Amino acid sequence: MRVLVTGGSGVVGEAVVKALLRRGHAVRLLARHADEEARTWPEGVEPHAGDVTQPETLRGAGDGCDAVLHLVGIVDESPPHATFERVNVEGTQHVVDEAARAGVPHLVYVSSLGAERGASPYHRSKHAGEQIARRFGGRWVVVRPGNVYGPGDEVVSLLLRMVRTLPAVPVIAGGDQPFQPVWADDVGEALAEAVEREDLAGQTLDVAGPERTSMHDLLDRFARLTGREPLRVPLPGPIASLGVKVAGALGVSLPINESQLTMLAEGNVIDDPARNALQHALRVTPTPLDDGLRRLLDALPEQLPDEGVGALRRRRFWADVQHPRTTPEQLLDRLCRRFHEVTPSQMDLKAEPGTPTAVLAEGQTVTMALPLRGTVQVRVAELDAHMLTLQTIEGHPLAGAVRFAVRAQGPDALRFEVEVLDRAASAFDWMAMAALGSRLQRATWREMVEAMVEESGGTAPDGVQEEDATLEGDDAARVEEWLRALAEARRRADHEAQLAGAEVHGEGPRG
Repeated sequence: MRVLVTGGSGVVGEAVVKALLRRGHAVRLLARHADEEARTWPEGVEPHAGDVTQPETLRGAGDGCDAVLHLVGIVDESPPHATFERVNVEGTQHVVDEAARAGVPHLVYVSSLGAERGASPYHRSKHAGEQIARRFGGRWVVVRPGNVYGPGDEVVSLLLRMVRTLPAVPVIAGGDQPFQPVWADDVGEALAEAVEREDLAGQTLDVAGPERTSMHDLLDRFARLTGREPLRVPLPGPIASLGVKVAGALGVSLPINESQLTMLAEGNVIDDPARNALQHALRVTPTPLDDGLRRLLDALPEQLPDEGVGALRRRRFWADVQHPRTTPEQLLDRLCRRFHEVTPSQMDLKAEPGTPTAVLAEGQTVTMALPLRGTVQVRVAELDAHMLTLQTIEGHPLAGAVRFAVRAQGPDALRFEVEVLDRAASAFDWMAMAALGSRLQRATWREMVEAMVEESGGTAPDGVQEEDATLEGDDAARVEEWLRALAEARRRADHEAQLAGAEVHGEGPRG
């Protein structure tokens, strides 16, 4: 079966593409940057670049397809282009029109739990999309997932980052409103099932996770998993709504937007468990909430430099070692084997319960506590005999990478170097780095270079040397493209492993 998937690049999109490929289907991926997204899959994914708000770009997307799975939708508006009316309503009509033109027999429309009764602008737009889907001339199925969480989602993942990095977390509107988050992979399997099943035609299926939770409950669970329990600051009623507006205007992320505030007040649960189609109709065994949260701990995406603010900086710290007792390859191997021991004391690499301390390997996530910042993560992006590159992960104060390199400098000498390429992740982080962070960072890397000189068994007569520069123009663009390519390669490797049924670095439960 060939399936047209619209919006296959988000949290749910990746999960459903994976589920469809595992079941032996081919996927045509419709997205604005479809070529880039298709490259992260080993095979079976054909790109079609298009925008649901521009119907001319959809022409031909449905040709030769056996089903259309319409995922594209926004939960927050960014006028004038990204509005609920343009994307969730008109965009759905454009997709349905293309499916009808191409003679596609089956349509699965992804709505939202509570859309039929919701008063939020988002819910009203999804309900309007449902009406459009029901007018489709072929078979149609409407699936209404509840709050979907997975690597990089805008609610649960964001709350995890806040718990890790902030001294205080805003608790919206009391924090006790119930909702039923559902793990993204479970939704992916459910949607793939809806694509395959003709007997579901004409049905509207509500889908939610197996357990009810609330913001307070999630904070309790994250406290157990991360070992951090920031102060909870209540933001009641109108103050919460005003706070969301002010935070949005300042570019500050909160784990909720105005539509979601309304949705919480309405209730985002399935009262009767028999109405939860996840297990009963769609035959998916749900992931327990604690298991999903545990998987999430090491699965957040990379934080790329082009997502940050301010200038892109390049800082180098190195020492030329005379008469080392190790070869460059042996010294790099020692760094990977003893990374948790040779890193400076201000970087606590046992910051969270169950944090793995094994030899570094490609794809592995490293969790650490930084002074004045809380707990952050980096991921091993590339590793060979002479070089190790760590990329920052969402929640880190810096967007970029740290590269460690060991090179021979003659018959009896080597150079150990730390190269830091980054910009601040946010305006707040830019101010923090300007005030104190740069000095701490400088001390950290100088100390690490000194530790690796000692590991080598040699001496560095000239001591630790350093260089600091701002990258602009083509130089900055090359670094950004390099790190984007590394993240893309990591996603492709993860997808290959997942499709092969292997456990991916960073996605298995911590012991």
